[in-house]
Amino acid sequence: MPKMLITNIKGLVGVHTKEKRSLRGSEMANLPVLENAWLLLEDGLIKDFGLMSEIPSQILDLRSQISVNDRFVFPSWCDSHTHIVFAAPREEEFVMKIKGKTYEEIAAAGGGILNSASKLALATEDELFESACLRLADMIKQGTGAVEIKSGYGLTLESELKMLRVIKRLKAAFPIPIKATLLAAHAYPAQFKNNHQAYIDLIINEMLPAVAEEKLADYIDVFCEKGFFSVNETDEILSAAAKYGLKPKIHANQLSVSGGVQIGIKHDAISVDHLEETDEGVLNSLSQCETIATLLPSCSFYLGIPFANARGLINANAKVALASDFNPGSTPSGNMNFVVSLACIKLKMLHEEAINAATLNGAAAMEISHQIGSIAIGKKANLFITKPMPSLAFLPYSFGQTQIETVILNGEIYNG
Repeated sequence: MPKMLITNIKGLVGVHTKEKRSLRGSEMANLPVLENAWLLLEDGLIKDFGLMSEIPSQILDLRSQISVNDRFVFPSWCDSHTHIVFAAPREEEFVMKIKGKTYEEIAAAGGGILNSASKLALATEDELFESACLRLADMIKQGTGAVEIKSGYGLTLESELKMLRVIKRLKAAFPIPIKATLLAAHAYPAQFKNNHQAYIDLIINEMLPAVAEEKLADYIDVFCEKGFFSVNETDEILSAAAKYGLKPKIHANQLSVSGGVQIGIKHDAISVDHLEETDEGVLNSLSQCETIATLLPSCSFYLGIPFANARGLINANAKVALASDFNPGSTPSGNMNFVVSLACIKLKMLHEEAINAATLNGAAAMEISHQIGSIAIGKKANLFITKPMPSLAFLPYSFGQTQIETVILNGEIYNG
């Protein structure tokens, strides 16, 4: 694989030490930026970097050289919570929402997760793969260089396996790290509305063994929320999944202070995601543990629900990540640039905190921060180069406009 030299970089962003795998609390405001820098890529990895005033003369002769005056170089966004495998959009629910219907009312009218599940049951694996490819390619062009994808619109053994097989095909087809999560406990299918235990038994006794046999998932997820899966039900599912080596990454506290955070921490969850509703108990429980609080501000933006208490979490010394939650019902967008803007505008995160949350901590929420998420020698060369920008804060400031000019994956310019 050829070498690539990038010179005259206005700011090389996220130059953390390779040993730094995640950031918590006040650390998140520390975003090291090397000004007037160069960066050498080789064999798909970051080979070296430094100041232009100190660039070794022997590497200036490289043919593959890009001069990027007035531009910043970022590590790729690491989007650790998405649902991009689905059969159809749900814009009809968007119209219902405009007319004043609530999330709960839309679900009661046949919308919501069960709507996506019924459509997915009719879609072929090839159809799901082709539509997910389009979404993922678009996300990559917007700077995403690692992603987690959940099932959860299947809700039957056959359909959940179909979704996870699609994710496995995406892993093979795209040049970025992809993690797969089993989210069969996303909602109760209509036939199990009055018999929750029977569906939980289906997950534990049929889905988990089948998923494990085909090695289709890295993580287990449960929607721990009032009206969905209780704390005790979540506990039962996570305990069963642990026997198959599936670590938790769970939906918690989206609509209420549900106890989901604490049950996730009890099971050493990699992350607890959403957290639109928090209290002192939640803040205290996340203050010292390794579990990452993954916030999804574009979901709050779209649904009109409260935004997560990022400042409270950071002040409590928690680890905070940002992700898109791209899905057809509550966040039909995978634009991490907008997520970072929302984090600044609505969550009152400093731009340094938001960028760290969307890069290094996002990678940590997928357990890949040893290879991606910051600029460090030996890490994967998944990066993006901005358009000319006056400052680092300009990227989140200019919401709705892309500031990304060039995407580099595995040390090569991506034109997919």
